[in-house]
Amino acid sequence: MTVTFLAACNGAADLNKPPVPLGDFNLYHNIVVAPKVQKLPISRVVTEEVLTTAVKDAIAERFDRYDGARNYHFGVSVEGYVLAPPGIPLVLAPKSIMIINLTVWDDAAGVKLTDKPHQITVFESFDQGPIIGSGYTKTAQEQLKNLSQNAAKSIETYLVKQNAAEGWFNRPADAVIVRAKTTNAPAAKTE
Repeated sequence: MTVTFLAACNGAADLNKPPVPLGDFNLYHNIVVAPKVQKLPISRVVTEEVLTTAVKDAIAERFDRYDGARNYHFGVSVEGYVLAPPGIPLVLAPKSIMIINLTVWDDAAGVKLTDKPHQITVFESFDQGPIIGSGYTKTAQEQLKNLSQNAAKSIETYLVKQNAAEGWFNRPADAVIVRAKTTNAPAAKTE
């Protein structure tokens, strides 16, 4: 399992700009679940449906901008979250956190591109300053939207990195992914 962290920046800040290039990428299925989600006792509470809908909507907001020729699928599991409650100014300013696991499938090849789920941990954007926690200034829904947008941005960053390193979204239309038995690393094969 790999882990990525994203903090400080607002995950939606670049949505008015063209998407970063991702080759032939087109998101076809965007599945978000939270069957075993855990929250810390100090967290504000949201329902599983509200949680998964917020993440799914943020992923759609970011990835519906891509219109590549090849379909890919996301399976996202929300593993845990904290929606910061009001703290004590100058003493305790809790921050919101979300942990997700991402699995990516190549539809044409019929295989997972991620051997193991890729774990992503995101924090809320630090636009409130270090003294006042977002529990004082934002509703639970606003905190959740911010975390979800940061998670979607972190997914995009991960995909860009994997595409540069592994060529995930730069394959010919008739390419088939074949997994090497010794390394479990994907290799492109054209038939």
